[in-house]
Amino acid sequence: MSIRLALVVVVKNKLWSSSILIFMISSKKIKFVESNIYWIVGFVDGEGCFHISFNKKSSMPCGIEVRPSFSVSQKSHSLQSLENIKDFFKCGSIRFDKKDGTYKYEVRSISDLKNYILPFFSKYELLTKKNYDFETFKKICIMILEGQHLNILGLENILTLSYAMNGSGKRKYKKEELLTFINKLKR
Repeated sequence: MSIRLALVVVVKNKLWSSSILIFMISSKKIKFVESNIYWIVGFVDGEGCFHISFNKKSSMPCGIEVRPSFSVSQKSHSLQSLENIKDFFKCGSIRFDKKDGTYKYEVRSISDLKNYILPFFSKYELLTKKNYDFETFKKICIMILEGQHLNILGLENILTLSYAMNGSGKRKYKKEELLTFINKLKR
């Protein structure tokens, strides 16, 4: 048995018409068969995160590792949604996070971010503040691809940009702590 739905959305005076959603129902599971880009955009707008994390690492030229990641979190009852998103992007992985009891679909590879995530969200714009986070994330990823994270000036710029994102997010290090660490290297 299959169900077909059509979705037309008007947001900010733009008409968005999605492809037809097709769901297969079997064994009490809903299986997403045909990808729907606007469902993904809306899902990420509500539940996604673009994040840059930092770790002190002596093997890095400036002593700090820069780690971009895109993630979407859900409780176990919505794990299928994460699997659908992973299948759509054809990259990343799903892991269980013990801290908050959720599953996370994550893409951390700079190559996968460059080839799949950045082009998708550049073409299909997010509608909330998350679009600002994405645009900042995109700038940082480009800076990393250019190797700017390997010099002090570039790393300072990346730090400044990344701490302007995700205002409510928790961080391992405060921005000032990392800038102080970098400034010691300048001497």
